[in-house]
Amino acid sequence: MTARLRAALAAADDDRIIYDLPGIEERYDELLRRLPGADVRFAMKACPVDEVLARLARKGAGFDAASPGEVGQALRAGAPAARVHYGNTVKSDRGILAAHRLGVRDFATDSPEDVTALAALAPGSRVFCRLATTGEGALWGLSRKFGCAPEEAVRVLAGARDAGLTPAGLSVHVGSQQMTAAAWRRAFDAFADVLAALAARGIRLDHVNLGGGLPALGYRDLRGRPLVPDLDETFATIRAGMARLRAAARGPLRFVVEPGRHLVADHGAIRAHVARLASRRHADGGRGYWLFLSCGKFNGLYEADQLQYPLVFPSHGAAAELVPAVVAGPTCDSDDVVAEGRVPVQVPRAAASGDPVWILSSGAYAVSYMTRGFNGYGPLPHTCLRAG
Repeated sequence: MTARLRAALAAADDDRIIYDLPGIEERYDELLRRLPGADVRFAMKACPVDEVLARLARKGAGFDAASPGEVGQALRAGAPAARVHYGNTVKSDRGILAAHRLGVRDFATDSPEDVTALAALAPGSRVFCRLATTGEGALWGLSRKFGCAPEEAVRVLAGARDAGLTPAGLSVHVGSQQMTAAAWRRAFDAFADVLAALAARGIRLDHVNLGGGLPALGYRDLRGRPLVPDLDETFATIRAGMARLRAAARGPLRFVVEPGRHLVADHGAIRAHVARLASRRHADGGRGYWLFLSCGKFNGLYEADQLQYPLVFPSHGAAAELVPAVVAGPTCDSDDVVAEGRVPVQVPRAAASGDPVWILSSGAYAVSYMTRGFNGYGPLPHTCLRAG
């Protein structure tokens, strides 16, 4: 947590999510240093906040949009249409038409049916085919709904060429919050095989889209242990894979990466408050503490099924007496549990209703999951820090 973010959290007197825009810029610059030559297309779904998008657009980022609504928001943020692609393989006819009318000319695909629709509704467009992955090593595998097998990708892109589209690239997603470098090695193996098979058919692609999956650094697992990915190994593996594909290519080959949570998660934090610390009898007859917060799964912390967010209690010092507790949100829904691992979260015994709580590394997807106010608990307003 930067000093900027800490000061803003301390100054906030109501619940809100705060984004450190300079911190996001710093993470973006670091990514470019780690992956020289790669174009960044920010995955908008991770943080559809206008101020964040505008900052990234000014830095030169493009955007991975999954709907015409996201395309429009990216354009309003200042990105030219040439730096926006429609990265969702699930598209209706209406969605294709709307995106094409907004100027989008690069579309993801993974099926012959989608290719047929693109040829009719977005003629002459460029298409890149998404390869399926196992998602092994990631918190969210993303292995069921999207992508096709390598041999099918060859047929899809050959069909795109025959339909008058430009077969332009391949893409992959190794799984969200990918913790292993091995997943990237497997992805590059698949890229190499498909590129060779396409070349044998006379199809030369001009780019490879590495997708998302780069992890945030501040999460904890469901036992409360820090989730610490080896970013050095991950980036070294990606750079080696890029060099391998460039060496094998018979023409220019560029690379695109679609970070989402990697850029914004650790530079966003929620200022929430304690609703109640309660001692309750459990089903097994024992007693234990539950800490109820003003923010839960239905107003920002939906990903708590797979991870824990670090909690800070600024009203209670380091010497405060702690008790183990289940942490839950405020709604009248039993699934609204933020932290219930094998190792309960340690919270101040003296925590009282109204005490502020800082929920760290919560900048990714929180706004996306607050489209409506569940149970009357509305979306958090947001604040963006613009300078140091």
